Amino acid sequence: MTNQNQVAIIQKDITDAVNQNIERLQSEGLSLPPNYSHSNALKSAFFKLQETVDRSGKPALEVCTKESVANALLDMVVQGLSPAKTQCYFVVYGNKLQLLRSYFGTQAVLKRLTNVKDIWANVIYQDDEFEYENDRGREKLVSHKSAFENRDKDIIGAYAVIQTAEDEEILTLMTRKEINTSWGQSKTQQSVHKKFPQEMAKRTVINRAAKAFINTSDDSDLLIEAINNSTENEYDNERKEINPEHEIKEKANTEVLDFAPEPEEKPKEYVNQNTGEIIDNFEAEQKREPEPTTPSNGPAF
Repeated sequence: MTNQNQVAIIQKDITDAVNQNIERLQSEGLSLPPNYSHSNALKSAFFKLQETVDRSGKPALEVCTKESVANALLDMVVQGLSPAKTQCYFVVYGNKLQLLRSYFGTQAVLKRLTNVKDIWANVIYQDDEFEYENDRGREKLVSHKSAFENRDKDIIGAYAVIQTAEDEEILTLMTRKEINTSWGQSKTQQSVHKKFPQEMAKRTVINRAAKAFINTSDDSDLLIEAINNSTENEYDNERKEINPEHEIKEKANTEVLDFAPEPEEKPKEYVNQNTGEIIDNFEAEQKREPEPTTPSNGPAF
């Protein structure tokens, strides 16, 4: 049997399993976005998966368990995401496939929530005029003015704004230090953050805003779980930040592989979020952990 035939069989088996789960979940009340074709999304996902390899160059569909692939794809469909729209991407982590959302994807899923009208993010550059206020315990954006030439200067922070159905604007603000801390905990390679700092900073602050808002939503528990799953996948279990991404969930089989970046320069230390302890030997601790892999077509923000 040729390798192409083997891939076709794997694709059919996994697609059938995902479709069965989708039919079951729809009968239990799952609602997919209007004009969203989960069949087209699955085809697009398998196209991307054939380009995705692990760190040693082996194809994702050869090294990843069928269960993890099915869970990742189901997570993608439940959130109404499509790789063709750069809303999500896949990463090989050990023998598991994991789904990561781009910030386009996070914007899309947030807009599915009943109380969200819009969401956007911007970075704050050195010499920008940025002002916010604290109104009864909640941060509010007052103004942000930036000159064109500031775009080549250092990034000093980023913010995201969620506009609710009642036109309330909820601000989430991160300093550069907070962003760097988040990046240090991320499975995404540091080289990607260095190459695309503006887009990765937006992605980070949108994920933080999403986590705070999503868990107060009255929307479907299944949708909320899928959103949280793919957010938690981005962070190592022992070093979780305020963004999500995850592994296989037994209830709805919602896990996905995302893109894995190039070799990165590890930070010399990080803060353990559980104990507050500063860990110096970050590199040694990571030696026992599997590394994520980078898809051939690079990151989707």
